[in-house]
Amino acid sequence: MIGNVVLFALGAAWLQQQSALPSVLWSFAFAVACAGYFLFLHDLRMRRARRLIGGILSLCAGFLWAALIAHIKLADYLPEEWEGRDVTVVGVVADLPQSTERGMRFEFDVERARTPLARIPRHVTLNLYNDRNGKATPGIRAGQRWSFTVRLRRPHGLANPNGFDFEAWLLERGIRATGYVRPDTGEHALDAALLQPMVWRPLYGVARAREWVRNRIFHALPDNANAGVLVALAIGDQQAISRGQWTVYTRTGVNHLMSISGLHITMVAGLGFALVLWLWRRAPRLMAHLPAVKAAAVAGFITALAYALMAGYGVPAQRTVYMLGAVAVALLCGLAAAPAVVLALALLVAIVVDPMCVLAPGFWLSFGAVAVIMYVSLGRLEQPQWWVNWLRVQWAVTIGLAPFLVALFQQVSIVSPLANAFAIPLVSLAIVPLTLIGVIVPVDWLLRLAAWLMDWCNRWLAWSSSLPDAVWQQHAPAVWAVVLSLLGAVWLLAPRGAPSRWLGLFAFLPLFFPRVEAPANGELWIDVLDVGQGLSTVVRTRTHALLYDAGPTFSSDTDAGSRVVVPFLRAQGVQRLDGFIVTHDDNDHSGGARSVLEAVPVGWLASSLPAGAQSIDLAKRRLRCFAGQHWEWDGVRFE
Repeated sequence: MIGNVVLFALGAAWLQQQSALPSVLWSFAFAVACAGYFLFLHDLRMRRARRLIGGILSLCAGFLWAALIAHIKLADYLPEEWEGRDVTVVGVVADLPQSTERGMRFEFDVERARTPLARIPRHVTLNLYNDRNGKATPGIRAGQRWSFTVRLRRPHGLANPNGFDFEAWLLERGIRATGYVRPDTGEHALDAALLQPMVWRPLYGVARAREWVRNRIFHALPDNANAGVLVALAIGDQQAISRGQWTVYTRTGVNHLMSISGLHITMVAGLGFALVLWLWRRAPRLMAHLPAVKAAAVAGFITALAYALMAGYGVPAQRTVYMLGAVAVALLCGLAAAPAVVLALALLVAIVVDPMCVLAPGFWLSFGAVAVIMYVSLGRLEQPQWWVNWLRVQWAVTIGLAPFLVALFQQVSIVSPLANAFAIPLVSLAIVPLTLIGVIVPVDWLLRLAAWLMDWCNRWLAWSSSLPDAVWQQHAPAVWAVVLSLLGAVWLLAPRGAPSRWLGLFAFLPLFFPRVEAPANGELWIDVLDVGQGLSTVVRTRTHALLYDAGPTFSSDTDAGSRVVVPFLRAQGVQRLDGFIVTHDDNDHSGGARSVLEAVPVGWLASSLPAGAQSIDLAKRRLRCFAGQHWEWDGVRFE
């Protein structure tokens, strides 16, 4: 059963790698094949043949189920003829509005279009900009019904290898168009009006509650650098975490803690379980109708579901809710569900509900971490002391997730065990409870105490991040190397007594030391990156690399340097730039330069920018561009 679920998941992941969707007719052919298997072949005496056929059917089922859901999502689209046209729509603000430098951005559920013959997707993202005088936008709140005149376009993102796939991210969230609210120019009034202050539906109510919690924390902690972290811990909204904080959390491998993780949800569910169990046992009449353990299991699941909804119901939260749901069902039915079966059921439900969740890195990291913890903790004859088991789990998670981290991000934190050993107890047992209690109880000092503890945690993490070689960065590995390293991790973490466990280390060699292709002597490789409106070009010779411009700045926290250039360099195995040319002082060309200088060692930087320009002030060696400047690298002459 577990193997079939894994194959189902791999089938869903395989579909996401295709350039075109298979015809829906394949689903009918598969249904006929399944019917034939269960009617004629299921009673095969050959167990191996039966398992092989069942595995193939599971793989195909995942593939075709993901294809069917993709067909349904892609059927809701914005026709090309309605791009860039004024359309009046009525709908509801579906989630937390996010403040931007120029106004506000929010997700919008379109209920109907007032413009005749207009065809608009059901779920879009809108920007509402401040006016020309900088006057703030009207108050947009989750759950409100508005009428807007908007201009939309179909989803569009940058296309770069190993870069962030914005279009896939939008499709996963069901967002089928992006656009902005048309301003009132005064010449002709455009329709923008609040129709209803609150639409009382469950998901909109949850969104409004999340908004209230966010405002509560920001009001209690004005101008506090850790307020955004507490918001992420309380409701899963990570937008207010600064770019510098995220860099530290990523380098130390604790970024999974800075949102509502499975550990936090399990802890809250455990509290709900214990409270109901204690109360139920003191009510004999209730116990006569339903045992206390079963009532507590239901309460724990409801608590977990409510907390996960408040968290935005991301992949780690979904995984935990499905696992706790499987445990609750097992307790209610009087079944003894094995932990591996519970994890497999959670995996199956997650993919059936949303096959595109396999695109999220959190999917692989979340299920992978739980699987590793189960593998090294359950079914072992020897039960060491708690602190020994804690260290063992930290070591195992670091080893077990290394292949995923290298494959997904081309880097892995070396100091992760050290950082997590300190951060997990502090965040999970102190900061999260104080934050949640401080939100419910109208006492600001609890939130201030949580922020103070978070500040001490950040200092420890910043020190860990500054250690030499805190992060291993490398070339993107081949798929076979990732699979081999996963098998090596299984053998390396096997129970004591397994022969030659140390041989598992050799399976990691192709992962961490991949063969990196390079130009021949006298050869030149040029990669022009897609940075939108702007330019960024990577030039490589046999042993040298040059970056020509770094693309634009998208916002105060995002630019082409961090989103496009640095991931590309890391995936290609370029660990340093011998030269960096910034042509002129224009955002489309120099906006991402500072992010590149922060992330990659640079030999020299040549530009025409003023000496005090902030985009290049981190360069250790700065040169001026001038006509006739020339050099030679590996048999290639530059001028």
